[in-house]
Amino acid sequence: MPTVGRIKILFLIPYPLDYAPSQRFRFEQYFELLKKNGVEIEARPFIDVATWNSLYLEGNFISKTIGIGLGFIKRFRDVFRAKEADLIFIHREAAPMGLPFLEWIISNVLGKKIIYDFDDAIWLPNTSKENALVARIKWHSKVGSICRWSWKLSCGNNFLTDFARIFNTNVLLNPTTIDTNYHDPNKQRKKERPLTIGWTGSHSTLKYIEFLVPIIARLEKEIDFRFLVISNQAPKFHLESLEYRKWDKATEIKDLMEIDIGLMPLTDDPWAKGKCGFKALQYMALEIPALISPVGVNGEIVEDGKEGFHCTTTEDWYLSITNLIQDVDLRTQLGSAGRKKVIARYSVESNGENFMSLFTH
Repeated sequence: MPTVGRIKILFLIPYPLDYAPSQRFRFEQYFELLKKNGVEIEARPFIDVATWNSLYLEGNFISKTIGIGLGFIKRFRDVFRAKEADLIFIHREAAPMGLPFLEWIISNVLGKKIIYDFDDAIWLPNTSKENALVARIKWHSKVGSICRWSWKLSCGNNFLTDFARIFNTNVLLNPTTIDTNYHDPNKQRKKERPLTIGWTGSHSTLKYIEFLVPIIARLEKEIDFRFLVISNQAPKFHLESLEYRKWDKATEIKDLMEIDIGLMPLTDDPWAKGKCGFKALQYMALEIPALISPVGVNGEIVEDGKEGFHCTTTEDWYLSITNLIQDVDLRTQLGSAGRKKVIARYSVESNGENFMSLFTH
């Protein structure tokens, strides 16, 4: 394990701690490891919890504006805090819109070393319709500039590292990982329930399961099951088998453990290629077989026929779901292989040394 030493790291992050998956599973779960190595941590979110709760809802223009305005005020204060830190860790961006002047000040005026982390193709426009105004002033092209000014870059997959290396050679492939002690299927007793096909994700990824609706509707006529959707917003489509469960950190693992077959469909486009397979990793860590679109890193995380199945066509999805519904032994076999793979390659423990190398020369 690399020795970091007694340093202070200032984390400039978009969201409140313990809320956003991109933060929780890329660096928040390593905070204890950093502290054990003598590192002092200060995390400064751009938005507060109240703004987070309203940000992705339609309307609420005034509360969003106030929340983002307060975020900018706090972020300017954070620039002064940066003077006291040894390293500055920036996840995605220092501020959600506008030019990267805060990053420029930190790097070029204060002379601080920036570790820049991202797990999506954030240089591509992909803002939700609920925040269309923000999309016009988000300034996606700033990602390249921040890459150039940074000391090190931390990227979640090879598609992202290829982009980052255009601007900076000091790039680390730092995959999104799972705390397999937290995601432990043996800590939750499965209760009696219908066989369950499931999907989990944020509101922004609900669009990826819409094309599965006709397939699920077809299966409803042939087999008894429940289709469980766990998200921060309810889906807008209707299915007889659909059960919506609002995501809750307190019941996250218990809710996921109700799923027998996990789904992760994606469209084959540049934005999807930047994704880091988090849904599939969660399923696998909990011994849930994963059915995935083999887009980007998904095809590496889930090998076809080993931890789940690759599904490209409508018929692929129909046959794979049917096969797993009917074969409990196959579900057990794929689920067990999936957890073993996460422990070996995509866990906090297996990636700890790699993560810690971000903070050493």
